[in-house]
Amino acid sequence: MSFFGLDFIKKKERELERKLRANDREYNLIFKYATNAIKTSKYNFFTFLPLNLFEQFQRIANAYFLFLLVLQVIPQISSLSWFTTVVPLVLVLSVTAAKDATDDINRHRSDNHVNNRKVQVLIDRKLRNEKWMDVQVGDIIKLENNQFVTADLLLLSSSEPLNLVYIETAELDGLVCIELSAVNVQIVHYLFCTCNSLSPFCSGSFPHPSAHLLFSSSSICPPVFIRETNLKVRQALTVTGDLGDDIERLADFNGEVRCEPPNNRLDRFKGTLTYADQKYPLDNEKILLRGCTLRNTEWCFGLVLFGGPETKLMQNCGKSTFKRTSIDRLMNVLVLCIFGFLAFMCTILAIGNYVWELNEGSNLTAFLPRQNGNDAALSAFLTFWSYVIILNTLVPISLYVSVEIIRLGNSFYIDWDSKMFYTRNNTPAEARTTTLNEELGQIKYVFSDKTGTLTQNIMTFNKCSINGKCYGDIYDYTGQRLDITEHTETVDFSFNTLADPRFVFHDHALVEAVKLENPEVHAFFRLLALCHTVMVEEKKEGEIFYQAQSPDEGALVTAARNFGFVFRSRTPDSISIVEMGQQCSYELLAILDFNNIRKRMSVIVRSPEGKLSLYCKGADTIVYERLHQSCSKMMDVTTEHLNEFAGEGLRTLVLAYKDLDEEYFSQWKQRHHQASTELEERESKLDQLYEEIEKDLLLLGATAIEDKLQDGVPQTIEQLSKADIKIWVLTGDKQETAENIGYSCNLLREEMKEVFVISGNSSEDVRQELRNARMKMKPDVVEESVFLPERTLSQRVKTVADEVADGEYGLVINGHSLAYALDHSTELELLKTACMCKAVICCRVTPLQKAQVVELVKKYKQAVTLAIGDGANDVSMIRAAHIGVGISGQEGMQAVLSSDYSFAQFRFLQRLLLVHGRWSYLRMCKFLRYFFYKNFTFTFVHFWYAFFCGFSAQTVYDEWFITLYNLMYTALPVLGMSLFDQDVNDVWSFEHPQLYIPGQLNLYFSKRSFFKCALHSCYSSLVLFFIPYAAMYNTVRDDGKDVADYQSFALLTQTCLLFAVSIQLGLEMSYWTAVNTFFVLGSLAIYFAVTFTMYSNGLFLALPSAFPFVGIGRNSLQQPNVWLTILLTSILCVLPVVTYRFLLMQLCPTINDKVMFKVRQAKATPPPPTQRARIRRTSSRRSGYAFSHAQGYGDLVTSGRFLRRPAVSRSTALTHMGRTTSGFSPMGRSAGYSPTGRPQNIKAPDVEVTSLQMYRTISDPVP
Repeated sequence: MSFFGLDFIKKKERELERKLRANDREYNLIFKYATNAIKTSKYNFFTFLPLNLFEQFQRIANAYFLFLLVLQVIPQISSLSWFTTVVPLVLVLSVTAAKDATDDINRHRSDNHVNNRKVQVLIDRKLRNEKWMDVQVGDIIKLENNQFVTADLLLLSSSEPLNLVYIETAELDGLVCIELSAVNVQIVHYLFCTCNSLSPFCSGSFPHPSAHLLFSSSSICPPVFIRETNLKVRQALTVTGDLGDDIERLADFNGEVRCEPPNNRLDRFKGTLTYADQKYPLDNEKILLRGCTLRNTEWCFGLVLFGGPETKLMQNCGKSTFKRTSIDRLMNVLVLCIFGFLAFMCTILAIGNYVWELNEGSNLTAFLPRQNGNDAALSAFLTFWSYVIILNTLVPISLYVSVEIIRLGNSFYIDWDSKMFYTRNNTPAEARTTTLNEELGQIKYVFSDKTGTLTQNIMTFNKCSINGKCYGDIYDYTGQRLDITEHTETVDFSFNTLADPRFVFHDHALVEAVKLENPEVHAFFRLLALCHTVMVEEKKEGEIFYQAQSPDEGALVTAARNFGFVFRSRTPDSISIVEMGQQCSYELLAILDFNNIRKRMSVIVRSPEGKLSLYCKGADTIVYERLHQSCSKMMDVTTEHLNEFAGEGLRTLVLAYKDLDEEYFSQWKQRHHQASTELEERESKLDQLYEEIEKDLLLLGATAIEDKLQDGVPQTIEQLSKADIKIWVLTGDKQETAENIGYSCNLLREEMKEVFVISGNSSEDVRQELRNARMKMKPDVVEESVFLPERTLSQRVKTVADEVADGEYGLVINGHSLAYALDHSTELELLKTACMCKAVICCRVTPLQKAQVVELVKKYKQAVTLAIGDGANDVSMIRAAHIGVGISGQEGMQAVLSSDYSFAQFRFLQRLLLVHGRWSYLRMCKFLRYFFYKNFTFTFVHFWYAFFCGFSAQTVYDEWFITLYNLMYTALPVLGMSLFDQDVNDVWSFEHPQLYIPGQLNLYFSKRSFFKCALHSCYSSLVLFFIPYAAMYNTVRDDGKDVADYQSFALLTQTCLLFAVSIQLGLEMSYWTAVNTFFVLGSLAIYFAVTFTMYSNGLFLALPSAFPFVGIGRNSLQQPNVWLTILLTSILCVLPVVTYRFLLMQLCPTINDKVMFKVRQAKATPPPPTQRARIRRTSSRRSGYAFSHAQGYGDLVTSGRFLRRPAVSRSTALTHMGRTTSGFSPMGRSAGYSPTGRPQNIKAPDVEVTSLQMYRTISDPVP
């Protein structure tokens, strides 16, 4: 085989393994790896015209009209001039080409912007500024703080200790947790970029004997609330980290990398580095991916592994699938039917011509001599093609131009909608596609991400319960609870010099309890300040920034800070806090592991006085089981508070503690060390030790954190539910967190009969749980699947029929159970059960599972789906759905770039669907019904005329009228209706969401309505042909001259047609504007102006062959009988329509009819929309526990490997041991350590103990 042939085969072979060598371009060029340039554009200057035309003529309609044009240049066939087809065709091609060119120019600009970015590349032992597009595989590049990562890199070295780098992955994942990934620690293998901490927990060997838990480093979070960020940490190999920023050593680096070929797995990387005769493993924790941004790192060096289209970012982008609306798909079927009907009509007329030629044609040979060889059969064949040309207006090319204009106009309405503009971020709504607007009015299923889509990623400390007393609500002088607004007075924390001034709390009773040295309150906040894995950064004295692995922890530690218990610093073995202005250092002895099974975490500390204590926080159901029996009374009161918190959608944790015996703890610690070094059953042994020590706890209280929803989310979900839109939440969060948000946003409600939780660990278990749930919802359900008949010609999969449940139910399913449920043998059971539920929440789902759920609904349900998300982990779901919506928020732009529509807040979805979507669907349906009506009517008149002209393919209208009918005379009125019409305004659309339901059922345009339209057109064409024919037959003018000529009949027929279709348009229109009125009346005026001009003597003398209808206009239109005929035909055409609509409204009114009647009753002054009152739930049967912490960071805390910066030196006024009141003046003495407060503290004599505070005193034994 030739050299070139081998080259060709090599290029086409799939890459199995990547090999590259650092600083060796010649070696790497052998493999012909892709450069770092990206190309998303389709055309260039030379290929645009041929490629674009080729693409356009692949559309059946364009190819059909090109075929007609070819027929029209054949004299023996065509009875129409070529310009009747060329003008519309050129217009369509030009408009489409201009749109495609504009889109591609934008893609070119985007590509050039990215490709021309600069980065420092090590070339010839020097750092040079090179364009991104010139970077090659094997190059070593230098990145600096806040720079985008140029390509997929192997991290070599960095400016940070231990060769760490901090990266923001918002552009990649939309992930909303802070994550630390280190080389030699095996506790974070489950964290990966494309999902929100989804994989099973892992654990490994931990060198520190007393730790086995969690920690993370992150970006700096504002202390007033904790916003989840996207900072992650990567660490280089020690062998490459030693290279530092020494250019000479980096230039001498010649390591060889063998790794996996290019792929789209963001969570995985496998490879090896061979350097200095040693082989080192490479994994995902040493890789920087293109699309990330370097943060909090002065510089780093990396080796390019994949460039341009081979990077994981570009591999995930892929090619967007071309989405078509259901109306488009229906149109394809209807167009095929129309083509068949056209062929049928042409065949009938060809047969008629054949019969006529045989019977009548021979008698007219003297007048119409036949050419040699022409017989009846050939005449019939030519007539068939002639009528194909004449009757082509059944599918006019202007239809497609008009559809594109309407869609473009409705897209502009979305872009220009000021009510969808988010002023805080200066972000408008954007219609990123112009082809799916009407699909927005037919949505049945909405698939939504949670974090960043429904929520703001903000956690706030909202309420708490301490020693049986609830704090957080405010009351008036009568004891009535008041709603908290932005104008409500806030607590003054000026007494605490280390408090964050942005922290907001409204209940003054809590801060007073702190100042009064309430021992339980002090113990409560002391626990929050000690029991966590938060890291602190203090660059300047008093400027404290918390770095929390979970936003819940950050919010709790921030609350403790403001109430006088300030977490200040930590070392591997100690935690320093400031208690009421006094510096204290606690020895950190152990951090007990948190995971989804334990649902709690604990710390064991030794106080400055030498007292051992265990502090625990976790889910109420878990902690309650481990409480001392003396806490039963307080547990009952706290449970009431927890129920109230959960009813308000707050995330709750229960706090407890116990004092430990020194001797017991010493023995327990030895056993813990033994268990932590076991090779077998380590986890179970550690769990047993944790269970042993975490018992007989004393209850302190509970916290309630608000995972702040975006504004208007509950109201939006309620409105969409009223519109019969089913909402499924697909999230990577834990079940507790997702359920909690479900209740907060009204997706799940206490009024539901039951919320099913599917958590089976096998396919059979999941199937049985789904079946049991379905049996409860509908006891008489049959096991066999109920299918609907196939609805379209191209649909191969049968559609599952909807089943109605006996009441309202919810469904929650975990990711591991969902994996079994999505199996081919179980997917139908999942679909039928889920579709019977009012709300569905899927937890711990991967991006792939999100797409699979959407595909499942698309596959078996004849419904339109919409997916909405804000991160790259939602891209697959967004692309899988019929319509994808991106939230342009904090998690990058990948979701937006892959979406069809974007805006800044979830609440705008109701306006997008209930207003813009419904209007677009209604307008498009009216347009199609009217367009087919006016063109079928126009065309059928030709059909009837054929029986009176010897089937000679003679047109009934003037050629200029045929050309201008769709382009000028009827174009603007129908466009005006399709752009401005609305049955009710936006206020009434929100007031009556049920108006949306007809769109889901395809009631406005379907095959049935299409055939009704065809029958109406058939009737109208009969009226429009035979009434003028009868009126002109044997008719004379006032002066006795004959008017029954072909040209007069043509003018009368086309004038009657134009009046009839204009009146029909007026009946279709619900909302008359000045523009609509101008378009309708203006089009009629244009018709008469053009008619008198073209039928004038001047044009006839200039071009007699092109303008043969000389004088017909002024001769015919001045006759009274002509106008009487126009009036009669117009009345007869619209009379059946008016009668049918009147009877329909009286006997079977639709929801639209009812609402429009209300509008007319309100005399065009609709009432303001009712504001949904906030419902306070006072109790709940469910747990409000939700804690987004992750397992496995305690070792990092206690080992101190990633404590980046030492704490700044403290003021000498702050002592490290003991308790003095220097620098702080609360109301009373500073609190002592003991949580019960009895040994060290004496209550102020003037402070009365409340009944709730006495629970602890009563339950504790008397000393």
